Amino acid sequence: MNRRHFLQSLAGAAAGAALAGPAVAAAGRKPNIIFILADDLGYGDLGCFGQKRLKTPNLDRLAAEGVRFTQHYAGSTVCAPSRFTLMTGCHIGHARTVGQGQCLQPERVTVADCLKQAGYATACIGKWGLGNYDTTGAAWKQGFDRFFGYLHQGHAHNYWPTFLWRNGEKVTLPNVVPDENAHGMGVASRKKVYSHDLFTEEALAFIDQHKNRPFFLYLPYTIPHANNQAGNRGMEVPDQGPFAGEDWPEQEKNFASMVWRMDRDVGRLIERLKAHGLDRDTLVLFSSDNGPHKEGGRDPAFFDSNGPLRGIKRDLYEGGIRVPTLAWWPGRIGPGRTSDHISAFWDFLPTACEVAGAKAPEGIDGISFVAELLGKPQPKHEYLYWKFGERGGKTAVRAGRWKAVWLNTRKKADARCELYDLQTDLGETTNVADAHPDVVERLTAMARRAYAPAK
Repeated sequence: MNRRHFLQSLAGAAAGAALAGPAVAAAGRKPNIIFILADDLGYGDLGCFGQKRLKTPNLDRLAAEGVRFTQHYAGSTVCAPSRFTLMTGCHIGHARTVGQGQCLQPERVTVADCLKQAGYATACIGKWGLGNYDTTGAAWKQGFDRFFGYLHQGHAHNYWPTFLWRNGEKVTLPNVVPDENAHGMGVASRKKVYSHDLFTEEALAFIDQHKNRPFFLYLPYTIPHANNQAGNRGMEVPDQGPFAGEDWPEQEKNFASMVWRMDRDVGRLIERLKAHGLDRDTLVLFSSDNGPHKEGGRDPAFFDSNGPLRGIKRDLYEGGIRVPTLAWWPGRIGPGRTSDHISAFWDFLPTACEVAGAKAPEGIDGISFVAELLGKPQPKHEYLYWKFGERGGKTAVRAGRWKAVWLNTRKKADARCELYDLQTDLGETTNVADAHPDVVERLTAMARRAYAPAK
């Protein structure tokens, strides 16, 4: 079913009886949904996931009052394909491309489409990365009533841009970027307005304006991504906050300040929900689009950003794709829970639809994890799948305790399968492929079945 036909079917359903969702608030109001996405935040960068040197009290409070997912995966190991899976409910094997060149096509159905048809106000504030203003992938053409932020992922490198987009209109900012290219990339010489701060204010205003109706707020922050155009000075911040006096490299103090700033603003969002009495009517999810980066002059080992995991951004080892994920919904989610349910970004669309009582499109790869949120028996994936085109090409499959990784997939003669037992070897230190040829064969068949790119 293509996008047009799917939306027509939803409109028909809305004209008849409303779809009933098991998680609708008792008072009859459909729950609000907020998804906060960090950019390049590692599995080990939050206190609730083992971080010792950085303090993340607001995110740790969400974990203490909600669910901490220890086996949740990003859609890819870099931003654009990861966001594709989050928005569409499909893993990357069903995209047109497996790398950064993502642009959503007109036939794609997004989570915003589904929720908008279910009566939700929808907003994306921050970094989109799935289509520029003159393409079919622009956010306001993909189900979002409101968009404010960066469309082009390269533009999002620059924390002091000269412009941002508000739907199809450019919003001029007082920053100066002398080497700015056509996409807005560059390094600012006059730094007046920090984009992250604008996103938080826009998100707070959206909550204020829609406090009396259900809303979906997708808040993909750019923190703690680096400005790659700035080389070793790419960890751009207005100040180093509480870390200015630390005896750390400048880049690490800046990184710490980024994480602190994001944590502070998550706290502000939660307080605004509480001020409007919306906290018990709102599901808040927090995650990261991939593992930690080694860009902008920083070293992920300094804060042990990948924790016990092997690999970082651009790897398909666990450190590149397993991401710190939290769910908070007072009164519906039991506090202080830890979930080892194996899930991924493509599960968000069916989860959001079930929460909202909306219809999910057919043919997606995601499985709703509402049951897991509510402490009920949860359906499980047979396997999870990733494919990445850079650095010779890589593929990975997770099936239960087993994880297979193939490197050099562009040169099939050189491709080799590495097999890890994550139940006993979380750090993926011992390749056991030779000892388990039957498992290798089974996961290989899954990988072949999964890769069916859209035409």
